[in-house]
Amino acid sequence: MNAIATAAALSLPLPLSFCKSSKLNTRKDVRGGFRVFAVFGEEAAADKKSVWGALFDVEDPRSKVPQFKGKFLDVNQALEVARYDIQYCDWRARQDVLTIMLLHEKVVEVLNPLARDYKSIGTMKKELAELQEDLAQAHRQVHISEARVATALDKLAYMEELVNDRLLQDKNTMVTEQASSSSISSMSTTSSTQSLDAVKRRLPRKSLNVSGPVQPYHPRLKNFWYPVAFSADLKDDTMVPIDCFEEPWVLFRGKDGKPGCVQNTCAHRACPLHLGSVNEGRIQCPYHGWEYTTDGKCEKMPSTRLLNVKIKSLPCFEKEGMIWVWPGNDPPSATLPSLEPPEGFQIHAEIVMELPVEHGLLLDNLLDLAHAPFTHTSTFAKGWSVPSLVKFLTPASGLQGYWDPYPIDMEFRPPCMVLSTIGISKPGKLEGQSTSQCATHLHQLHVCLPSSREKTRLLYRMSLDFAPVLKHIPFMHYLWRHFAEQVLNEDLRLVVGQQERMNNGANVWNWPVSYDKLGVRYRLWRDAVEKGAKNLPFSKSM
Repeated sequence: MNAIATAAALSLPLPLSFCKSSKLNTRKDVRGGFRVFAVFGEEAAADKKSVWGALFDVEDPRSKVPQFKGKFLDVNQALEVARYDIQYCDWRARQDVLTIMLLHEKVVEVLNPLARDYKSIGTMKKELAELQEDLAQAHRQVHISEARVATALDKLAYMEELVNDRLLQDKNTMVTEQASSSSISSMSTTSSTQSLDAVKRRLPRKSLNVSGPVQPYHPRLKNFWYPVAFSADLKDDTMVPIDCFEEPWVLFRGKDGKPGCVQNTCAHRACPLHLGSVNEGRIQCPYHGWEYTTDGKCEKMPSTRLLNVKIKSLPCFEKEGMIWVWPGNDPPSATLPSLEPPEGFQIHAEIVMELPVEHGLLLDNLLDLAHAPFTHTSTFAKGWSVPSLVKFLTPASGLQGYWDPYPIDMEFRPPCMVLSTIGISKPGKLEGQSTSQCATHLHQLHVCLPSSREKTRLLYRMSLDFAPVLKHIPFMHYLWRHFAEQVLNEDLRLVVGQQERMNNGANVWNWPVSYDKLGVRYRLWRDAVEKGAKNLPFSKSM
């Protein structure tokens, strides 16, 4: 808003026009101008008396709207229109809240058990039907108000961009004049400095710096519990080799059945241990038969005297069907995040894939749904229309929220997990305005384990709250895997291309927009971790 205040001092006319309209949109015309639509015309809610009435006694601003119809506006006039837009949004929001509170009173009145004794069933049905209609109307009005507020904010944001462009032009002009003349007044110098400072304050908000070859992972990013495998994949006599932060590890179960994670390199001659076998809860090297326990201690050295040898191991824990490790040097935290699907869901598929992209780029992709109707045209988004506006709505301090207009809830859960719940009617189709309005749902878990700077171990779990019979159909897991691979392949060809350009210096977060909110918050969280911030951003969701 600093730029808005600065705009009032500018005298240049901008190609801004105003017209009274009920449409909720903003657009540039062919000349690069910007139409500012003030939204007026709805009738006020019924004038009802209430104990809350005094709190909402705010004058309807529509009678004071500036009359600039059909005129081009300068900055001051455009800001005046925007100010009245915001005043109207405030007044309309108060009316919406008042309507909801009055409806609450009516609900209490209709459902009062004492009053029901004096009403016939017919009267009750009529009152409930009227109440249902009133609630539906209030719900629609709230959605209209949300869109109206978003439109007003978009107008202000565009005005700020125009002001910043003007400030940048002023700054460049002053620099040129200073180079050609040494007699610059102190007032002009101060004005130039203030303009430059205003530009500097605004420019960092336009982009994040995620460019150049992927750097080695910061040690602070390792100080978290990481899911690395599904419990079902780790049998008593099997091993699961993994790479984690560019180091090779191998998982296996000890004599007590508990999982362990040790360095996948024999201390003797550096042979990969996963090429061997599990013998009585110890992993046996295939080269000379040395055997190691889950804590890395060598307990058998055939054909020679037993030496005190130990290989590196990681803290390892099993919870809710997943194997977790702590790869950092700090002491492990006492609690692990819960990744179980919501109540009422059954797990239908657990899939592991190794993908040739850095895990941050894959997380960026998973936290973005706006790309679906353009990228996934052969799979789940086939036939989707392209919305005029896509938004991710989230609390000010949070790493979770929901997509509009898609009925999808989504959360980034540190350090590398994405959880989403999708409202569906049938495969590949969406319905409803929110997940709560959908009858059936699909829940997804994506774990993006950083294997190396250009490789990610992806753990994918899919759960449904319907069709339990699918769990019992033979070979169904092959079908789920095939579908998951199809979807991922549509993303991979793009993300691999991003990675190639990023390694050559391109910034993959050069110009974030409104629907990039969750991805931007992940990047800000990760930057804060790597810089050692004491208070991590969005910590309330953690």
